[in-house]
Amino acid sequence: MKSRTDGMWWGTAIEAPDPGALARFYSDLLGWPIGHEEPGTSILAAPQPGIYIVFQQATDYQAPVWPPADGQQRPMMHFDFQVGDLDSAVADALVLGATEATVQPRENVRVLLDPAGHPFCLCRDDG
Repeated sequence: MKSRTDGMWWGTAIEAPDPGALARFYSDLLGWPIGHEEPGTSILAAPQPGIYIVFQQATDYQAPVWPPADGQQRPMMHFDFQVGDLDSAVADALVLGATEATVQPRENVRVLLDPAGHPFCLCRDDG
């Protein structure tokens, strides 16, 4: 496509009832700095240049349900983070305010919910 450029990827946007709090959660979890904050928006900067996660204020926010259930807000996307020690990574996330989902898909993956209820996965690096 003619409209494509190098560096086209910029980031992803996540809705939250409190974008600043959710950005701080992921900043603490990942060790990534918050690159920008303004009312209703916080931006987390990955260590690799040009990759960002944007947290945006959402009115009437409804947290997704994991596992998906009929008639409930479904997760539309989730993050996967690779970790060396799954048990330690889960413990760290719980201390920061995550909760562990009741349904777990595989032995080497843990589904957690961030403080706004978005599911994310911690995946053990078995390589």
